[in-house]
Amino acid sequence: MKSNNSHVNQSTNQIPLSQRRLKTKPVLTLLAVLFVGNIFWFILWLWPDGNDGNGGDEVVATIDGEKITRQQWMAAMESRYGKETLQTIVNETVMEKAAKEYDIKVTDEEIDLEMALMRSAQDKTDTAIQELSDKELRQEVRAQLILEKVLTKDIVTDEQQMKEYYEENQSLYNIPTTYRTSIIIVESEEDAKSVQQELEEGSDFSVLARERSLDTTSASLGGDIGFITTTQTNVDKSIQEAVKNLGPDETSEPFVMSDGRYGIAHVKEVNDGKSFKYEEVKGHIERVLALEQLPSTVTPEAFWKEFDATWFYGEASS
Repeated sequence: MKSNNSHVNQSTNQIPLSQRRLKTKPVLTLLAVLFVGNIFWFILWLWPDGNDGNGGDEVVATIDGEKITRQQWMAAMESRYGKETLQTIVNETVMEKAAKEYDIKVTDEEIDLEMALMRSAQDKTDTAIQELSDKELRQEVRAQLILEKVLTKDIVTDEQQMKEYYEENQSLYNIPTTYRTSIIIVESEEDAKSVQQELEEGSDFSVLARERSLDTTSASLGGDIGFITTTQTNVDKSIQEAVKNLGPDETSEPFVMSDGRYGIAHVKEVNDGKSFKYEEVKGHIERVLALEQLPSTVTPEAFWKEFDATWFYGEASS
């Protein structure tokens, strides 16, 4: 089957479709999974203890004396998110069974590559990934890779086309060093020195970020702004200059930011940059091109009948 990528260089002012897709795909393909997954665990947390017969009557909120019970809360959660959550669980289970049936495997090296691409493409305003631990994120990436491999298992991609894709998008596989960074932003040098002193006295960086940082988005995450590089255009250059001199678990001196405010950066993790050779990313490219050829009728739900999957809502949704 001919790839949809054949027309993407019609204009020199346009970024090739395949390149645009690759740059955004690592984050976008996970967002829906992360959202539904978080809702699922949230519902489990809310579910009353089976040993407590009155769990559903527990009052979780009051408005002008009117009570909202846990049971009402749970019913609303199920109504709004229940179908999507259950569909995600069924799909993941079906894909796991399909992977075993078709002898499809996901290696640690494949997960490492996807995570490296994800980190280099991450927008610091995307917080869903930052809220997951490394282990949780690896599990989500593995599930996504299984899904892609199962759905594209019957699509054949031309080797020459894959090599051409690598040459056209080689810069995407030259991944720069990334720094898992947290930031505390304050108004003045005096405030910055005060924060620095508290850190030197043993205060926790994430706690201080929540209490003192003016950047509300990162403050809610303990200052975490995710993985950044020294070449990103959406990150203040003063932060980039600060982190490039830090190692893991090191904190910068206070520095002046471009808007006149002061920042203190902390680096939790450093991932050295790497240039991936064609053979190392061949499988990734094959999936990207195969996904572009994937018919709209090929979905996880298309496999439900094969693995005798049923659910509360009747027929499988597409």
